[in-house]
Amino acid sequence: MIIADVAASSSFDRLHGLLDRCVVDSYAADFVSWGFYRPEYWRNYAHTHSYFEVCLAYSGAGRFTVDGVDHRVTTGTVFIARPGQVHEIVSQRRDALGIAFWGFTLTPGRRATPSREGWWRGLTDRDRPVCSDRLGRLPATINALSEEVAHPRSGRRGILAGLGATLVIETARAFADDHDLALEPTPEVDRRSVAVATMERYLLDNLSRPLAVRDVAAVAHLSERHAERLFRAQTGESLMAGLRRLRLERAARLLLESDAPITEIARGCGYPEVRPFSTAFRRRYGQPPTDFRRTGGTLHLERAREGSR
Repeated sequence: MIIADVAASSSFDRLHGLLDRCVVDSYAADFVSWGFYRPEYWRNYAHTHSYFEVCLAYSGAGRFTVDGVDHRVTTGTVFIARPGQVHEIVSQRRDALGIAFWGFTLTPGRRATPSREGWWRGLTDRDRPVCSDRLGRLPATINALSEEVAHPRSGRRGILAGLGATLVIETARAFADDHDLALEPTPEVDRRSVAVATMERYLLDNLSRPLAVRDVAAVAHLSERHAERLFRAQTGESLMAGLRRLRLERAARLLLESDAPITEIARGCGYPEVRPFSTAFRRRYGQPPTDFRRTGGTLHLERAREGSR
């Protein structure tokens, strides 16, 4: 997305009433202004706000004065007036300034940490710059917001909230320094654990279907031998033993939580016939499915107590 594409985002100023608030990283952002100025000569005289006012110049040039200090702005400059700062914008006459602008407040929530380094410091710290050419995803976000307004579709509210959060963070990043944005390296994911989790999820999603080791290994892109070895190393059981355990655990849960016939439960848990299901169930839980349901799964415990007397 290039800066010139923002020129086609005139619907941006119609976000009033559509995107009023979003939450991002434990901060609440309340949007109070949206606007889009075409590249014609204009000037707004010295004034101040109780919120952050941000402008992105997509065309032309001009002057941005903040607390008595002049800054030249050109195409591709994003500039900000923080709450309480007296500021003024004057477009050039021959090369008129075109801008998209937005205003918002930023309120820290309970888990927010304003004093720590983070993207928010680009907004809240007054020693950060007021002009920047670090646009990041700002042009793309502005364009996407304008598109959602111009062509409304189901799901717009969620999309706008997500784009609003992106707009806040990308705005702050433009004025933050590298120290603000630095993160500790993310620990490398143990791909063996990911593969086993993938196989376990596949088993759970396909308990009612006939499965072979080949099927499960394929979903993790492993050979059958490697899949078996990896699964056993992390779970202590073979893939097929894991499948049987998961089937019977689901069956036990369904027996206690539903009134479905035992035949139906057996088939839903991968046992086409009731007899092998009942045999496997009794071997695991110490009682047949009918008794397990009748006693709420406690019969084998009662027998154990009786035997200890």
